[in-house]
Amino acid sequence: CVTKSRHRSLTLANSNSDHSHSRTRERHKSPRSKDGRGSEKSVTIQPPTGEPLLGNDSARTEEVQDDNWGETTTAITGTSEHSISQEDIARISKDMEDSVGLDCKRYLGLTVASFLGLLVFLTPIAFILLPPILWRDELEPCGTICEGLFISMAFKLLILLIGTWALFFRKRRADMPRVFVFRALLLVLIFLFVVSYWLFYGVRILDSRDRNYQGIVQYAVSLVDALLFIHYLAIVLLELRQLQPMFTLQVVRSTDGESRFYSLGYLSIQRAALVVLENYYKDFTIYNPNLLTASKFRAAKHMAGLKVYNVDGPSNNATGQSRAMIAAAARRRDSSHNELYYEEAEHERRVKKRKARLVVAVEEAFIHIQRLQVEEQQKAPGEVMDPREAAQAIFPSMARALQKYLRTTRQQHYHSMESILQHLAFCITNGMTPKAFLERYLSAGPTLQYDKDRWLSTQWRLVSDEAVTNGLRDGIVFVLKCLDFSLVVNVKKIPFIILTEEFIDPKSHKFVLRLQSETSV
Repeated sequence: CVTKSRHRSLTLANSNSDHSHSRTRERHKSPRSKDGRGSEKSVTIQPPTGEPLLGNDSARTEEVQDDNWGETTTAITGTSEHSISQEDIARISKDMEDSVGLDCKRYLGLTVASFLGLLVFLTPIAFILLPPILWRDELEPCGTICEGLFISMAFKLLILLIGTWALFFRKRRADMPRVFVFRALLLVLIFLFVVSYWLFYGVRILDSRDRNYQGIVQYAVSLVDALLFIHYLAIVLLELRQLQPMFTLQVVRSTDGESRFYSLGYLSIQRAALVVLENYYKDFTIYNPNLLTASKFRAAKHMAGLKVYNVDGPSNNATGQSRAMIAAAARRRDSSHNELYYEEAEHERRVKKRKARLVVAVEEAFIHIQRLQVEEQQKAPGEVMDPREAAQAIFPSMARALQKYLRTTRQQHYHSMESILQHLAFCITNGMTPKAFLERYLSAGPTLQYDKDRWLSTQWRLVSDEAVTNGLRDGIVFVLKCLDFSLVVNVKKIPFIILTEEFIDPKSHKFVLRLQSETSV
């Protein structure tokens, strides 16, 4: 019995050791990058049919991927046709929460403005039509004078209608957090003005049944004249007041420090923020979060390589351990700059190499399509290719080089295969050179250059210590935040410049040539 139990225990121990060795072998079979670092895992999710070829939105991870990540390991998934990231989920939920309030505010303002506009334009007409309808037989004849006033009022109303449409009924560029103060004041002024005219009309004309029809018509014309003057006031307050530059705004992006300067006039904080955002989409290069992952990975790798041992025994003093790790990381800073230098040098070398391959591939492809154009002119009309077919014909010869370059520069998620084909067909149609085609991919462009679904910033939040309806002044700082980054805006007033004049007499420009014996002259 003892012998059997010992044999049974040895068998069980051997089986457990085999299981542990198999688990160890499976753990050591994890994919490694080409440079041999086991901590850097690179996995490619093959997109299903219809998705962008060069990358998708969910590929923005915190891991640094190798340049040949598309050629090493591939995990194929066929159960999902759409991918969504955590940032997209947060953005969608935020949009759903804010859409109801924004729509109500937008339609409420449009309804109030439309009602007030109808009241303004129908009031002078009602002033003229009500007396003939209510007491026609009692009115005194007006004759030619009233007819001239009718023509004058008709043209003034037409001018007022066109001016109101051009100034007030324009397509909204954005949804503001607060009302526009000057516009609200103008609407209130117009409403009070029209109501006061109606009160005077009801008391002095309707109640007394005034027989002087010429005076009634002149009263209506005076209302139209006053409305025209209010429209001139609106042009001054809403358009002309802000034209003269008074402030300089420095806009800095929080992630990479890219900055721009803009000059603005007297605007409120929210309207200045709108101007900043409109210029941001055309002046700032598109935000690429993948360019920031290298530094994060390098810092995480340094911290992961540190181990803290407590010689006094186990304790729960996490603060002391964290301080020890920070101190050890600070002592290793002397050697970390060498690693950073060589990493950047190696990355620049790879980028230049991929860029050279891409330029050669694109030039050869464009030469080929030019040769095809000369040959196709002698063929039948049914065999001539349109720009889209020509782009599809030459794209495979440059696709691999372009794909590798975009992955090396971490731009693959901004360019889909369809967008590249459209840009290529556009360049072929307009006879552009290979350099003009490559300009979009060799350097990052402004945000407007890319598709709207690649912008990563469509909804913004304005953060300010002061009320957003207040005007700009020197020293104000406000922040525009979106889901991925923020724009810090610093307001500086343009200094007062003293310019003096100095007169120089043209007759004073006379010179004397002094010769010396040592000179060759």
